[in-house]
Amino acid sequence: MAFAGMRDEEDLEGRDFAVPGFRARGAAKAREVGKALRKGLSRADHDRFVPGDDRPAVLDVVEQANEGRLPELVPLRIGRMVATPFAFLRGSAGLMAADLANTPVTGVHAQICGDAHAGNFGLFGASDGRLVMDVNDFDETVRGPWEWDLKRLAASLVVAGRVGGAGEELCRAAARDAAEAYRKTLVLLAGMPVLEAWQAIADESLVWHAEAHDLSGVLERVSAKAHKNTSARFASRATVELADGRRRFVPEPPVLTLVDDATAEAVAQSLAGYVGTLSPERRPMFERFAVEDVAFRVVGTGSVGLRAYVVMLEGSGDEPLVLQVKEARRSALAPALGLADEEHEGRRIVIGQKIMQAVTDTLLGWTTVDGRPFMVRQFRNKKGSIDASTLPAEQLDDYARMTGALLARAHSHSVDPKLLAGYCGKSEKLDAAIAAFAVAYADQTERDHEELVGAVKAGRLPAETGV
Repeated sequence: MAFAGMRDEEDLEGRDFAVPGFRARGAAKAREVGKALRKGLSRADHDRFVPGDDRPAVLDVVEQANEGRLPELVPLRIGRMVATPFAFLRGSAGLMAADLANTPVTGVHAQICGDAHAGNFGLFGASDGRLVMDVNDFDETVRGPWEWDLKRLAASLVVAGRVGGAGEELCRAAARDAAEAYRKTLVLLAGMPVLEAWQAIADESLVWHAEAHDLSGVLERVSAKAHKNTSARFASRATVELADGRRRFVPEPPVLTLVDDATAEAVAQSLAGYVGTLSPERRPMFERFAVEDVAFRVVGTGSVGLRAYVVMLEGSGDEPLVLQVKEARRSALAPALGLADEEHEGRRIVIGQKIMQAVTDTLLGWTTVDGRPFMVRQFRNKKGSIDASTLPAEQLDDYARMTGALLARAHSHSVDPKLLAGYCGKSEKLDAAIAAFAVAYADQTERDHEELVGAVKAGRLPAETGV
């Protein structure tokens, strides 16, 4: 019995749909496209690093990066950068981008972190209460060559290992294993159904995938601390209760300082615009909060000197919520990539973060304060981190594999993992090349750091150390 509209099997024909935003039927397989890229750029050629003749002077780059920052905090930023070569690398994403612009690339662009050094991975709380580990800093995020992130990660592992006293072969092995984990994770994701790969979350199972068994104890300790690292805990330590029951931040200069009434009012009023950038179902929640106080809080190394505020909100319950309102500047990678200014740099950061992370802060948004772009996020959202420069050698290698795997998953949201897996392949050619580049760039970083230290000693740059 035939139903109306049915045809015999021999009469059936495939339909061709050309839908904007979707892959065209019959298009070349992504894995094959990736393999074909090797003809234009051998995987072994990623080992190249030779400083260009037009390489900008280290001090010029540092001084340019200080422009627009609060001048009273510039010595603190310089002081943090001179502490170690790893600290210098953390604060010089723009300099490395200028160097990477002279290295070979496949031409495949992903949403990249832009500052994927070993210190920019960490734990944070997901909306369901779980702790996840992922890339966690997106100030420099842009569309750019995927190789730039991988090379910055690998180089940072060598620098961090040297600072921590690891032997040279162990440092090279960490860089090599980060690249290997990146490559193998892409192969794993490429073999999964699209939705399953897209929704892959980096939880405790990542330890086993990355074979980071020696790191499990460290992760357990960091996780235990992260669970306690909340807005409420910060507020209880950083504020005092006034006679009328309201709470106010207590200054702890230079890290935490009070702001004048005009600044506090401008930041508080900007939250109305911020709420409008959240998904609609989140917005009614803020009707249950009132702004209690605003303070200035210094953060990071590369971010020192930017305007960064903490805002304490008091809800209908007893537990406060603290938001961070952080100035968003043009990505340090933009000049090297020839990118135009964004309409709103805070929006760039937020959208980039949402693309790269498996799960993200549900209160992530952006706003404008006194004409300057800012991004907004929860402060102390059960965050935890590992200082790669303090890890024993066997744990550094595990950490390298874990961060390499995390970076691959982050890139897979904006580039088909089959394409990247096709290029990276199953051999160790890419791993060895990335490791060779990492060692060469670590040498360059140490020379650059020495130059900065010399400038500080000579009085050419002000530095406030020990803070």
